[in-house]
Amino acid sequence: MNLTMLLQLPFHSNGAWHELQRRQLSIPLLAWALVLPLSLLPPVLLYYAGSHYGEHFMAGFAGKEWRFITTILFLAELLTFFVMGWLIHSVVAGKDLAINYADAYLLAAIAPVPLWLSSLALLVPSLAFNVVVVFIAMGLSCTLIYHGLKALSNRPDTDVEAMSAAYTVMAASFLAWALLMVMVWAF
Repeated sequence: MNLTMLLQLPFHSNGAWHELQRRQLSIPLLAWALVLPLSLLPPVLLYYAGSHYGEHFMAGFAGKEWRFITTILFLAELLTFFVMGWLIHSVVAGKDLAINYADAYLLAAIAPVPLWLSSLALLVPSLAFNVVVVFIAMGLSCTLIYHGLKALSNRPDTDVEAMSAAYTVMAASFLAWALLMVMVWAF
């Protein structure tokens, strides 16, 4: 698996997805090697942004309890991975699509990668820049869900059941992300 194949994940339902599926990555391996390190990025960078240039970023941003907020955010991100894997498997099973738990958790681990990486934008003290980067990351995350679900369930591009399941998972993912953001701003 090379970088070119990985960069194709959000745009194609073949190739790299089938290669990842063939490797049969275990859920603990995904959690330890991918989810844990990448889910550390948003809390660390949010803490940095809030404590170093919070008022330049947004009014009232510097006065928050960043240690508490970022710890809760990190734990919530880890919990979200496990809930989303279960949810993906449940939604797909409800649509009579064939996908096992390992593949559901593979999708749950890969789909938020753009959102985790978008936290690097917090190094730039510009709210507008960060909002644009997050919306691009959300779009990429949705396309990862869409193409990943079709590929992992071995359905054609025009399969309505796979599309319906993908849209349900996207809606749940957006809700989870929105809850995480509300939690950050509420404290």
